[in-house]
Amino acid sequence: MPFSFHTHSGQFCRHASGDLESVVKAAISKRMLVLGLSEHIPRSRARDLYPEESDMTTHDLHKVFGDYITEARRLRDKYSDQIEILIGAETEYITSTTLEEVKNLQSKYALDYLVGSLHHIDEMPLDFSQEKYERLVDHFSGDRAAMFSRYFDQQLELLQALQPTVIGHFDLVRIFHPQTLEDPLALTEVRERASRNIDYAISYGAIFEVNSRAWKKGLRDAYPQRDLLTEILNKGGRITISDDSHGAGDVCMYYGRLLGYLRELGVHDLYYLSRVGGRVQALVMENATEHEFWSANGLT
Repeated sequence: MPFSFHTHSGQFCRHASGDLESVVKAAISKRMLVLGLSEHIPRSRARDLYPEESDMTTHDLHKVFGDYITEARRLRDKYSDQIEILIGAETEYITSTTLEEVKNLQSKYALDYLVGSLHHIDEMPLDFSQEKYERLVDHFSGDRAAMFSRYFDQQLELLQALQPTVIGHFDLVRIFHPQTLEDPLALTEVRERASRNIDYAISYGAIFEVNSRAWKKGLRDAYPQRDLLTEILNKGGRITISDDSHGAGDVCMYYGRLLGYLRELGVHDLYYLSRVGGRVQALVMENATEHEFWSANGLT
């Protein structure tokens, strides 16, 4: 039954591990229904390369992405009788030209879907490390509320420009925020921006992922945290699950804990993507949190 629409591999992402085929095999071993592949959209400025990419150029990144599509299509065909594979990508939004670049790549490669994620604020990396996160805080002169507000403003720009099928780690901006400090989302001016984005995403039919990788980062809940997930659910938002795996060992990572989180918040139904009549559609799995998959994989 399970699914994930947010996956990476070391073959095509330097901060992940292993090859893409091993991720697919792990998903099959877990009896996944659908696996969405979503390597990162390539960045187009040398200054945006990460330290582990120091030996690469932006041309290399684009070539790697093309190689990813080729391999993903091979795996989709090879394992078609064992698992449904969809081929997507995770977005970036760094500069004013990034969103147009994403659109061009989506068209060029006929991607099945996009995971709409924001990893930068004002062209500065958000989730790479605690150190870079604190530099971002300094960029806002220590005003974390202003930083959170800017995150949600840029997220809205991304949503409006791309209308991604899946919303990736909606509140990633919380990743390195000290839990001992006041949560900026408790402030009206920040929460209203998050609520506005939720409303917009629901209006065009987006699916919000509940992303279990947050626990690997030490957060209390999966992304989005329970305050925002409750709001999404109360507003009729559609949710799916993702492990945001960065290698075969991460497939279904924390899904047992995720099941408890979903049940605690009263979630029964989950949405997933599937190709129906030649077109990728969002389908609902009723009573998904009671499916035999959880017990079969020792996750209950």
